[in-house]
Amino acid sequence: MVTGGAGYIGAHTAYALFQAGYTPVILDNFSRSDDTLIQGLGKLMGQAPMVFKGSCTDAPFLEAIFSQHQIDGVMHFAAFKAVGESVEKPLLYYRNNLESLTTLLQVMGTHQVKDFIFSSSCTVYGQPERVPVTEDAPFKRAESPYGATKQMCERILEDVYPLGFRVISLRYFNPIGAHPSAWLGEIPIGAPNNLVPYITQTAIGKRQKLVVFGNDYNTPDGSNVRDFIHVVDLANAHVKALALLKKQTGSSYYDVFNLGTGVGVSVLELVNKFQEVTGVRLNWEMGPRRPGDVEITYADPAKANNVMGWRTEHSIEDALRDAWRWEQKLAGLPFS
Repeated sequence: MVTGGAGYIGAHTAYALFQAGYTPVILDNFSRSDDTLIQGLGKLMGQAPMVFKGSCTDAPFLEAIFSQHQIDGVMHFAAFKAVGESVEKPLLYYRNNLESLTTLLQVMGTHQVKDFIFSSSCTVYGQPERVPVTEDAPFKRAESPYGATKQMCERILEDVYPLGFRVISLRYFNPIGAHPSAWLGEIPIGAPNNLVPYITQTAIGKRQKLVVFGNDYNTPDGSNVRDFIHVVDLANAHVKALALLKKQTGSSYYDVFNLGTGVGVSVLELVNKFQEVTGVRLNWEMGPRRPGDVEITYADPAKANNVMGWRTEHSIEDALRDAWRWEQKLAGLPFS
């Protein structure tokens, strides 16, 4: 089961699961997505994916699916994830992100489904004391309600797993890019909350101007520093995580892994790299800092490398090139 499977990371992971021999059962309420990526999945899979429309906060909806299908494990992507919106609408985020997790776990318990992979985030660390960030870095006060919900969800999983769940929380850094086929990519509803779709939409002409939020951070060029990871590498990590869960012989298990490249790249570096890779000049300007943004964070991925046997295979140039191809395809333009 892939909750939030019509979304950016969920759809890429559903395809990675299909490639690994699994049948993804996709759940999505389509409140933050449309069927574009479902159609793209169908093209890549050569068949229509199995999709159910509904909310993970709806226990009867979940019960019906678990009753009708032999669910072997769950990957939970369904959550609201816009940092800025979470600052404006904190109660919306606390209710949706926490209730979807607890309802899902209750139904899983009823149906004795044990294996669970949680879509977490590097935001659980807040502003880290040291970089690169390791999994044992202490949680600081979250910089946003979104980050706080990820911290709380991880705490719930820590409390619940001894009751007979096998759980891995994957702490993403900054997913970017698209599937190289250009059948899957990031498709924001409304104004993008993430940097790369804002870059590509500005480049294609959907947006007049790109704003870089903050040039006075304590970083080499004054802009935020992030760990940008290709979404295909991120999706493949979920398949590795599932394989690790399947190896566990005990009835309960819990672990966490950072998913990143281990390389910090500033926002301005990324903007310049996009222009270099694509040959497209961007109309951009500096703006004030954005509430909820962390100054600098990038991963130490050694644990995921060593324990899961996972490593990134795609470069930042690959990610930006694939994101641009995706944007061109959405616009009906030719691409190479």
